[in-house]
This record gives sequence, C-alpha cells and structure tokens, in this order.
Amino acid sequence: MARSNSPDAGRTAADAAGGNPDALPGASATPDRFESALSELEGIVQQMEAGSLSLEQSLAAYRRGAELVGTARKALAEVEQQVRILEADVLRPFDAGQDEEA
Repeated sequence: MARSNSPDAGRTAADAAGGNPDALPGASATPDRFESALSELEGIVQQMEAGSLSLEQSLAAYRRGAELVGTARKALAEVEQQVRILEADVLRPFDAGQDEEA
C-alpha cells in the first residue's frame, strides 16, 4: 500500500479540529452553501436527539448548530435581497392556487 506524502496524511479528526477532542466528527469550516449548512445541522440534531453525545460534545454540537443557523439565516437574507432586486422590491404573496387557475 502506498504511503501518502501529503501534509495532512496521518492526521486524526481531533488534529483536524485544532486538537479539540470534543469537536464534532465531520465539523469543518463554515459551509459555503445553505444546503451544506442545513445538512450538517440536521446531522447534529440527529446526534443530539439520539443522546449519544457526552455533555462536552453536546455543548460543542450546540455551538456548532448555532453557528450553522447563523450561516443559513445569512444565506437566506442574501437570497431574499436578490429576489427583491429582481422583483423591483415588490414582493407578492405566494398563492399556491395561482397556477391552477390559469
């Protein structure tokens, strides 16, 4: 088996998380997409609901979740602003039956 010469070879999840053993597995830098943040947040919720996390891990999960919620809210606000611009700042209420009547 070939050995990797990359600088990240042999790093553990704790190393990748800055040496914090309480860091959540799979937690990375702030996601760049709404969908990524939402997906990670759903995973955190499942872990917390399962009750498999220690107190320290639960606190880390809560903090990460709060960060992800902030990221998602910011992404939604940016998209809402883009829609306002596209609609000339005239938002109309959504009517699900509107297409059926046409």
